[in-house]
Amino acid sequence: TDMRLLGIDYGSKRVGIALSDEGGQFGMPLIVLKNSKNLLKEIAGLALENSIKEIVLGESKNYKGKANTILPESLNLKMDLEKEGFIVHLEPEFMTSANAERFQGKNDMLDASAAALILQSYLDKKQSKG
Repeated sequence: TDMRLLGIDYGSKRVGIALSDEGGQFGMPLIVLKNSKNLLKEIAGLALENSIKEIVLGESKNYKGKANTILPESLNLKMDLEKEGFIVHLEPEFMTSANAERFQGKNDMLDASAAALILQSYLDKKQSKG
């Protein structure tokens, strides 16, 4: 069965998108989208192209575990995606951008790499549950 998932690192300006392999084991950076009015359409399009039903959205909290300013926006995106028929999982996003930067330096794909780390974190937990 095709178990591909899409990962999202939501930001006010840029939104990183990652994709898992078909076995649902590895998160890989895909693309960085501009955060615009077309965001929902673009994400839904990518999901459909890759026959994805489940999405993992980074849940933005600051290092003290408090919701940061972007959380309400990302939760709106979650609701919109659910209205489109996707299953959306929230994965606590903790310092993912900083981690991604440490892995690969700052570049255009940084947000997509952060999305891959969020997705990977979700996949690892899912696998350890068996």
